[in-house]
Amino acid sequence: MPADTVSLARALLGKVLVREFRGGFAAGRIVETEAYLQNDPACHAFRGMTPRTRSLFLDHGHAYVYLCYGTSYMLNVSSESGGIGSGVLLRALEPMYGTEHMQRNVRHVKPKDLTRGPGRLTAALRVNLAHDGLNLFTDEQLWIGSDGHKIESIGASARIGLTKAADERLRYFVAGSLYLSGPRRLNH
Repeated sequence: MPADTVSLARALLGKVLVREFRGGFAAGRIVETEAYLQNDPACHAFRGMTPRTRSLFLDHGHAYVYLCYGTSYMLNVSSESGGIGSGVLLRALEPMYGTEHMQRNVRHVKPKDLTRGPGRLTAALRVNLAHDGLNLFTDEQLWIGSDGHKIESIGASARIGLTKAADERLRYFVAGSLYLSGPRRLNH
């Protein structure tokens, strides 16, 4: 995997996020990401390392999980060399396997919406602060892998729901996916 934020945000599209559960597993194809660079005022690492953001400063491929607005966990992938705080937010998945496990975790959500949006994604896969700092390329309970799937077209747009650096075109998505959390149109 590339060890720079924008390249990683694009390279993660089409990869598979897998979550082991007792009695099975669930997996989904990554269809939407957002890049957050250390010099970006919207990035949690912008003001330096804190106990909360420590995982963003790990070598690329580690989970940075935080609680957003006290309601939803967000799953990010650290994206640079150790000591540089940057990350890629996983915004949406296309469910592939284990949807019965996902539905048990988010009963109030329609099946097509199980992993549309970063909060639903983590709820469906039961990702929480216990996963913060895991190496997502080598861990056995939560990891990112490849099944050889190739993405035909990648769209780019401004990130969603930000007030700082809101116009930065650092949101990447699989063009035409039905599982995106935001606008589906292709912007180059």
